[in-house]
Amino acid sequence: MVDTAAPANLRAREKEIAERYIGGFPWIMVIWPLVNTTVWLALWPLVLGGTLPLWAGFLIATVNTTAAYLPSHDAQHHIIVPEGSRWHWFNEFIGWYSLVPLATPLSILRVTHFEHHRHTNDPLLDPDYPMAAVTIPGALAKALVKTQPRHECYSATLRRIGTPTAKMAFLHAAAMKFVNYTILAALAWSGFVWEAILLWWLPVRIAQVYINFYLSWAPHHPMVERGRYRETRAFRSIWGNIGSSGMQYHIIHHLYPTIPLNRHPAVYRALRPILEERGCELGGL
Repeated sequence: MVDTAAPANLRAREKEIAERYIGGFPWIMVIWPLVNTTVWLALWPLVLGGTLPLWAGFLIATVNTTAAYLPSHDAQHHIIVPEGSRWHWFNEFIGWYSLVPLATPLSILRVTHFEHHRHTNDPLLDPDYPMAAVTIPGALAKALVKTQPRHECYSATLRRIGTPTAKMAFLHAAAMKFVNYTILAALAWSGFVWEAILLWWLPVRIAQVYINFYLSWAPHHPMVERGRYRETRAFRSIWGNIGSSGMQYHIIHHLYPTIPLNRHPAVYRALRPILEERGCELGGL
């Protein structure tokens, strides 16, 4: 006779532990973008005015741009301030402000990211599936391809969804691209071509490769399994949790998307015995 109570009890234990970490105000995920984007904006007068060397500005801008995505990730899930609250506008402000260095609208990331959650590892419907690769070099090559202007992954997803929200996100993306290229062109025309390249254009490309590798490929590799406990994994990064943007514990996000990113390590440690019982891929972490 199959013990049907065992899985139910396991699920109840899992849920009880996870709920301890849901709620509250994620101060880290608010302070992070306020500092990060403000520092990036400050680079422009510092470099253009000759106070900061361009090479130093490039290094700082690359860090800023690479770090810009994650606070928006919490905003995409309405973690900072939930929907329905009179303060929800602050959630949206943090999401949009965080992404200024990446020149990407919050709306398109939210629509495509939710689609990723609905169809994780589906070759036809998961917008992150184009990152599927057998090896690390192959994944980096795929990430580089995704930075190309004519890569149609997200555009195709938005057209397929076809909702008013998806259509508005498409317009936001087009407007953001226009503003980004207009500013870059104006800077180049004014004699600041290297500043345009090294403070914005190149850092965005580097950040996109990093983000696609660590947020799409690494936690979902080999991108062949489906299901709540198999569609993503934990893994040990040689760069540690900070160097991998917290993606070592990405399995927690797919199980409980409303838990703030900075709490994932603690949740993982608390849930690890249950995840082992579930047969999750934990990569020795």
